[in-house]
Amino acid sequence: MNVVFVLTETAEEVLQMVSNDVAGLLAAVKGESVSFPFGSYQYDSHTLDHYLLENGTYQQELVIYLKPEQKKNETILPLPKMQDERS
Repeated sequence: MNVVFVLTETAEEVLQMVSNDVAGLLAAVKGESVSFPFGSYQYDSHTLDHYLLENGTYQQELVIYLKPEQKKNETILPLPKMQDERS
């Protein structure tokens, strides 16, 4: 099946491929992140599209939408307050 990876925010197509293991591919992209040489993303959603080709046959295409990878929350502790030397 034809598989297309698209960025949700911009609708930019980042990769197109053919896969015979669609269930395995979906399970993999729903993991922690999807990495490409140009960045890492997280799974957002997917659709299964059907369309008619010119020769009258139907084609299926899995579109996987990705969002920018969210950084894990960092805990930033406040700096200790310094006592005023004039006190």
